[in-house]
Amino acid sequence: MTRLVPLLSLLLLGASGATAHAQALKNHDTRAPVDVEADRIEVQDRADRAIFSGNVRVRQSGLALDSQRVTVAYADAAAGSSIQIRRLDAAGGVVVRSRGETARGDFAIYDLDRRQITMLGNVILDQGSNHLRGARLVYDLDSGRASVDGAATGGPRIEGGTGGRVTGRFTVPDRGNAAPNPAPTPQP
Repeated sequence: MTRLVPLLSLLLLGASGATAHAQALKNHDTRAPVDVEADRIEVQDRADRAIFSGNVRVRQSGLALDSQRVTVAYADAAAGSSIQIRRLDAAGGVVVRSRGETARGDFAIYDLDRRQITMLGNVILDQGSNHLRGARLVYDLDSGRASVDGAATGGPRIEGGTGGRVTGRFTVPDRGNAAPNPAPTPQP
């Protein structure tokens, strides 16, 4: 059964106390220039797409996406002007990084029009020493809200985890050597 973590940011905030990193991509500027670097490019102009392959690196205003293949869907803005990138589909060892967070997965869809990043397949989200695993991550760039679904099938994701579920490990702040509160003494 699929499990949904409604506010991944809340989990990461509550576990680590780090507020700046949990929403590193909130209000990301999807209109900033997109820089792409790859070993090869194939332009399919009639289909309004370009396919980059081999060690693909995409950069946009604090967002980094690396994979083996990226298909860029675009539209012509107006006669004589530049193209408008609508969506990036990445496949093969996808890594998305922003300030303090790294997400890994088999596939990613960066929909610039919807302002949303979706990662699929063996998703791992790391923030410092906090780790979350699942089958699908959806990140809304407007709200900073992230949700993770578990896989319908699959083996254990972390030690003692159950297959097909979202699993995580979160650090607890060191509170020094404070002794735990003693158990209350029973009153007669």
